[in-house]
Amino acid sequence: MSTETKSEDLLRGGQFLVKETKCEDVFTLEDLSEEQRMMRDSTKEFVDRDIWAHWERFEKKDYAYTEECMRKAGELGLLSIAVPEAYGGMGMGFVSTMLVCDYISGATGSFSTAFGAHTGIGTMPITLYGTEEQKQKYVPRLASGEWFGAYCLTEPGAGSDANSGKTKAVLSKDGKYYSITGQKMWISNAGFCNMFIVFARIEDDKYITGFIVENDPKNGISLGDEEKKLGIHSSSTRQVFFSETKVPVENMLSERGNGFKIAMNALNIGRIKLAAACLEAQRRVIGEAVNYANERKQFKTPIINFGAIKAKIATMAANTYAGESACYRAAKNIEDRIAIREAGGNPHQEAELKGVEEYAIECSILKVAVSEHVQSTTDEGIQIFGGMGFSADAPMEKAWRDARISRIYEGTNEINRMLAVGMLVKKAMKGHVDLLGPATKVGEELMGIPSFDAPDFSELFAEEKDLVARLKKVFLMVAGSAVQKFGPELEKHQQLMMCAADILIEIYMAESTILRTEKNAKRLGEEAQATQIAMSKLYLYNAVETAISKGKEAIISFAEGDEQRMMLMGLKRFTKYTNNPNVVALRIQIADKVAADNGYTFD
Repeated sequence: MSTETKSEDLLRGGQFLVKETKCEDVFTLEDLSEEQRMMRDSTKEFVDRDIWAHWERFEKKDYAYTEECMRKAGELGLLSIAVPEAYGGMGMGFVSTMLVCDYISGATGSFSTAFGAHTGIGTMPITLYGTEEQKQKYVPRLASGEWFGAYCLTEPGAGSDANSGKTKAVLSKDGKYYSITGQKMWISNAGFCNMFIVFARIEDDKYITGFIVENDPKNGISLGDEEKKLGIHSSSTRQVFFSETKVPVENMLSERGNGFKIAMNALNIGRIKLAAACLEAQRRVIGEAVNYANERKQFKTPIINFGAIKAKIATMAANTYAGESACYRAAKNIEDRIAIREAGGNPHQEAELKGVEEYAIECSILKVAVSEHVQSTTDEGIQIFGGMGFSADAPMEKAWRDARISRIYEGTNEINRMLAVGMLVKKAMKGHVDLLGPATKVGEELMGIPSFDAPDFSELFAEEKDLVARLKKVFLMVAGSAVQKFGPELEKHQQLMMCAADILIEIYMAESTILRTEKNAKRLGEEAQATQIAMSKLYLYNAVETAISKGKEAIISFAEGDEQRMMLMGLKRFTKYTNNPNVVALRIQIADKVAADNGYTFD
């Protein structure tokens, strides 16, 4: 397929809501190249040997061992996947960077955080925004693991409102350096990093500015004690204090006042990679839970045979499968968009920035969905273990604690829910996504007489794809009416926006899951994909239930009288199955396969 054709066919960010996606056009884990499979296997081998086998050390706040493992990762080249070859990296595509982030992150949140902070927000701002001199000086050291990076944005009074930081940067009289003074908190890798990306405000600028600051205690830099945290015990997390720290003017990152833009774009990339980082944790938790349930006997039978346990295992597996499906779909879209921009003459750093920014909506969707899936998976893992799950001697307790931070990292899930809807509305206003046309058609459909013709659902997923299309109508009905009623004031109605976001999230996740399975069923046969088909149907069933609940909550919150009655009737029409799936049978089918394999084997 030519680049021109791909450019025309590739959906823009958010367009999944209003345009049909064919299963042949999505990328799945089953599409990995041989090289990518080898990379995945070598990553898993490193994790099994050096991290999973020593998980107790990470629970005992062995920060030195975290640093040691990071150095080993550097020696194996795992810190350099996304770094261009010109700066000592492997220069691999976005899918490959997601793949390594996925499989390196599942054994412990401590190492996952160290890895993510270093390769993402510790290195990426320089590769994407740095001058050639800055990149040549710092990136090769960061890519090899000779140096480690950290990212100083959050302050005591600046969390979700990232641009409200008080840290100051004052230019010297001779114009050769800035003096930075301020306090940063929750800084990952602070205890062993060699370099900080620091955000500070120059004079009374509207926006903050980014700086590359080498970690030299003699230059007015001091650290607080290691934070006592619920989880990620061996992730070094400390406050960093700057007291007239001198930074050469040539270490300004990008332009003056561009720091907020750097921070926001770093978050977009961080969000989708955080979603990937939650996947392997789910796979491993499922493996541990199923292994325990296969061996643990109560009432003279393994507990895996109990329906209540099967229901948990099935939902855990379906959620993991959905997360994989959506993450790698979006990753390939981003990779293709980067390639299109590079083919059009954009330099790599600009192409990557714009490529990821294009799918900022999907990045927020994935961050929310998968971080909540990993939390529920670890929670159910504890439940399957019963009393042993509550013990710190078993792996479930630490997995649950480590998972909790993922709903806060990279912007809280509440912020990301509102961002997803807000960005979609802005894209519509800019003409990048046509929401008005489809929303108008939905309004007309609500006023019309519904068809009573029996649809032909004989083909695989025919009804499921029809349901996904109708879930999109639910979102357009709710969001379109809300925008019409509140206009720019919509952002003040946060609970309404969060309801709309939950519907949007489930549409993307369910559609991605169905498309992945449809694609693989066409090339491998339906029999070979029987469990994947069951997981896709189960995930969609749960997504529909979410849409019903959140749709009703949203409609009642802002519509009254005839308008409310009409929209509630529309909600019922759009979420109705023709053939209700036997959810209990689906769960049993999925759980029996996972039990027989003694773990999650669909990746």
